Amino acid sequence: MMESTPTFIPPLLLRNILTTLFLYADKPLLTLSQRYRLLHFLRALLISSFLFLLRLLPSLLPPDQTHQYNDNVHYPTTNPTKSHNNYPPGSTTGTDSGIARALSQLLSIVNDIPVSSRKYELVRSLAERIIDENLLEGSEALIEVNCSVLSAAFSRTLGQLEAAVLDRARNNEYPEPGPTEEGTGEVGASRESYRKVSRVFKAVRFYGDAAWTRLGRRRRGEAGLLRTGGSAEKLAAEVLWLAQKMAACGCVEEAVVKWASATHLAWLGLSSEPRLQGSLVKVSAFLFKQAKNLGAEEGDEGKKEQQRQTKMRMLMSWLPLLCRASNGTDAPVLSINERAELERVLEETIEMLEQEEEQEKVLSLWLHHYTYCPSSDWPNLHACYARWCSASRKLLLLH
Repeated sequence: MMESTPTFIPPLLLRNILTTLFLYADKPLLTLSQRYRLLHFLRALLISSFLFLLRLLPSLLPPDQTHQYNDNVHYPTTNPTKSHNNYPPGSTTGTDSGIARALSQLLSIVNDIPVSSRKYELVRSLAERIIDENLLEGSEALIEVNCSVLSAAFSRTLGQLEAAVLDRARNNEYPEPGPTEEGTGEVGASRESYRKVSRVFKAVRFYGDAAWTRLGRRRRGEAGLLRTGGSAEKLAAEVLWLAQKMAACGCVEEAVVKWASATHLAWLGLSSEPRLQGSLVKVSAFLFKQAKNLGAEEGDEGKKEQQRQTKMRMLMSWLPLLCRASNGTDAPVLSINERAELERVLEETIEMLEQEEEQEKVLSLWLHHYTYCPSSDWPNLHACYARWCSASRKLLLLH
């Protein structure tokens, strides 16, 4: 018999709230830390202390409830044999139907199973088969099921991808703050002082990891081994796959909006490994092409304004990564034809912004990252920049 328990905040929700507040408060400090060495030291101290607090968070919560939310693993709280139907009554259409629940479960399992498992391709192909069969039926209800389930899976995978990239950056040496959109790219603090701070708190992170691991093992007990979905590259590949399926179902705009809003992931990608950068570039290239077509059809002005803002966020978030990402390690991330096509898409998207101030902001951001990354000569938007300068000159003469 289950008794009512006091209301408490699950660890994942609490961590998300604290992380959001910390990132919001860190923005002005990041700008100032690029100018003053003392603030740079204090910011590094705050970041390490905050991450250490997050690692000790499970120890501050009730032990009988924390394990249910630890590391995204959900364990049953009741005996499943006592109930023959754990789902609400299904309907023939909608997200509460049996086909929707089956597809949602398959996509969730795809996130959990490592690529090295022989069952990964089996589960993924089964999910793909259900999606394709729903499309072939031509039923609006089944297409709605595809869109709703794929949208939820895209949001979940995108969140896991950002967490994986953040965890990788946290376990390695912290990258030095990169240039902001308004900055000049000059970092006030020296590399040596930053490395000293990182070495000091690396020991703190080590003991925090050890304490967290022991705590997790003790609370999980015989509940089973923790399942890990794999690397950030795997999650990025699944994000791309989900976006492609959403495009086939006609709901790719949701993927574009969510990818355009992933500004923190885009910032983390600037200092990621070349292989991970390549994976993020592939997703960005596909969604940039999809974003260009937003607003092409007739619609209300409010909808078009939202789509224009989405394009603007997409350019401001992911254009720096295109400029700074490596061309690939073993093989090129994009072929020559794909790179040329994406350049045309970027030029057309920038020109669709219509407002001169927005075009100037985007092209100024591109020029900054393009010139400050000597190892890359792509994307080449010189022609677009020249056209903007010419249009701006003519506008000035008219006034």
